Amino acid sequence: MTTQQGQDAKFFQRGKIEEFRTELQAAEAKDKKFQKRKTVLKKIVANITMGNDMSPLFHDVVQCIGTPLLEIKKMVYLYLVSYGRAKPEQIQIVIPSFLQDCNDRNPLIRALAIRTMAYIPIPVVMEALSDQLRHCIKDRDPYVRKTASICVAKLYAADPRKVERAGFVEMLRDMMLDTNATVVANAVAALSEIGDRQDGVIFRLNLHIANKLIAALGESSEWGQIYILDSLLRYVPEQHADAEMMAERVIVQLQHANSAVVLTTIKVLLYLMNYMENRRLIDYICKKMGPPLVTLLSSGPEVQYVALRNILLIIQRRPTVLKNDVKVFFCKYNDPIYVKLAKLEIMYRLAREENAKEVLAELEEYASEVDVDFVRKAVRSIGRLAIKVEAAADSCIQSLLTLIETKVTYVVQEAVIVTRDIFRRYPGKYEGIIPTLCENLDVLEEPEAKAAMIWILGQFSDKIDNADELLDDLVYNFLDESVEVQLALLTAVVKLFIYKSFSETSKALVHKVLKWATEEIDNPDLRDRGFMYWRMLAVNPAVAGETVLAEKPPITTDSDRMDRGALDQLLLHTGTLGSIYHKNPETFIRNAAGRALVDSPALNANSRAVLLPLARARLPVTAVTVPGPGPIEPHNRNQTGDAVPDTLKLAPPLPSGEGDLLGDNNSTEPQGRSGERYEDADADGDDDDIPNNKAADPYADLDGAFGGYLADEPRPMAAHRGGNGDVDVLLF
Repeated sequence: MTTQQGQDAKFFQRGKIEEFRTELQAAEAKDKKFQKRKTVLKKIVANITMGNDMSPLFHDVVQCIGTPLLEIKKMVYLYLVSYGRAKPEQIQIVIPSFLQDCNDRNPLIRALAIRTMAYIPIPVVMEALSDQLRHCIKDRDPYVRKTASICVAKLYAADPRKVERAGFVEMLRDMMLDTNATVVANAVAALSEIGDRQDGVIFRLNLHIANKLIAALGESSEWGQIYILDSLLRYVPEQHADAEMMAERVIVQLQHANSAVVLTTIKVLLYLMNYMENRRLIDYICKKMGPPLVTLLSSGPEVQYVALRNILLIIQRRPTVLKNDVKVFFCKYNDPIYVKLAKLEIMYRLAREENAKEVLAELEEYASEVDVDFVRKAVRSIGRLAIKVEAAADSCIQSLLTLIETKVTYVVQEAVIVTRDIFRRYPGKYEGIIPTLCENLDVLEEPEAKAAMIWILGQFSDKIDNADELLDDLVYNFLDESVEVQLALLTAVVKLFIYKSFSETSKALVHKVLKWATEEIDNPDLRDRGFMYWRMLAVNPAVAGETVLAEKPPITTDSDRMDRGALDQLLLHTGTLGSIYHKNPETFIRNAAGRALVDSPALNANSRAVLLPLARARLPVTAVTVPGPGPIEPHNRNQTGDAVPDTLKLAPPLPSGEGDLLGDNNSTEPQGRSGERYEDADADGDDDDIPNNKAADPYADLDGAFGGYLADEPRPMAAHRGGNGDVDVLLF
């Protein structure tokens, strides 16, 4: 094969159209073994690959389609795939050859013909393909059948209603019961592609078909297994026992060597666990999922990153999966920076009182690295660890003080930022380190670090003797500072004035800053806050003090958690691009179909409480145009001239499904439940402390979900679409 590739490399040279045409015409005279035609066609295909336009040779290349040599047919069909769509008038001369090849004795040629036709979405070709496709779906050769199933999906993309009327979707459904595993996998892939379209049929499985698909896993290829496993998410268990039985059959796929198969298996297991009640089995599955995820970290950095981003989601939903494996995520010296940052986030997630000492020692090592971004993240993680694990707070503070003593600018700035949060988390406990922070006031350059230090000076100005002098120095460049620093300075000097209202320095300082904020600043937020403070201080200073110095709620780690409902929805996209971005695919892929848990009697109470509804898009209603001028009606009236009351203006009813075509009539649409609260937060045994969820906006807390990671932006979802065909809703 290597020799052949070396010989074919010579064809990748830019050629001229006339030379290729001359060579093809010359090959028709003396070319008994078709070697000359093969050579010329290789040159043409090579030029197409290089991006050169070979469309003027359409007639000359098409004349080679009748050659009985399979290799030449492949190249001619490849040419037609490239230029057939651009030649709708000339493609008709090829259709008789297509039809002839569809009935050829060789199954490879039959499959090649229908596949090529499916790649040319022109009405005349699609019309010819429909009849041949019906025969190929029932072909005796499994290779032809599996190719035909993919062609149905291609035909559906070109003309959905035609496919539905012709009954091809039902044929695909029947192909899921084929005796050949490859045919089954391709039928599932085609149905999944059709079902993922906004205007596609609803593809669901019943228990019988789901078991048949699982039985075909062992004989399928890796890609076939991925499609079959992914399709199992379309099965909604009606009983706990069904989900448990299916999980026991699928869990063996965790031992697969392919990382995509492993991640898809984990996705299926996480989905099925929402419908289980056997705590022992859930714990067993969580225990089994850990080693495969750890094994993925032995792959290349790209696979590692995909695994780490998925692990970050999984451990938020099921912390027991990797709770004892925090050492696995310690960074190696040769890890790329994106892998190091992802590992750092997971280390923080897995940190608890038992392993906090090990995690802190590792973070201290990272804080002395040379990569600035990595060091910043490590220092910030030390502060977050102090906030999360109270027992480790003293050690974390000592580490931060040691880092501040290094006098490295970016290290000191990050330490100041996290120290502010620690003061909020443990009020009145660590104020003794304030003098050390004040000594490093001159090295603060970044707005966030300056704002943090200014907050500390204002909040503890009653305990800092020279707070007025320090703030006076910081106020000197007030008009040139960023808005973040200006807002912090404005609040800090007001606090200083409230604490030291008899100090002439504080009076002059607050008057100067308020005057700047209200007269020389263009930012409306800053100006409005200045007016508000000025009015409060002028009318009632005591009320101003109660307002500005009001007790603040302590910082907790609940804000680091992703909302449970959004997390359940994201875990349905494990192993996909959505799990890397931590966004639902419909938010960044046009026409992508969303996924959500579907309510059923087997769904856990905690999962049902945060269930997010997912609606299908509504197709536009067909407009009825009546010629001629319409009547002038200032109000809605019925035929008798009476005004139509609002209660009679009913929307057209949504079409009801005809029932499950495979006999499963218990499938239900996902329904959201608002206003429900957790009765038992630990009923699933998966979260130690589930925060109260906001039923009105499940995405409300996502902005700070990852401490710097991009979070989901909610997009409104369309309502259930109206149907306009007999097979608009197919329940499998």
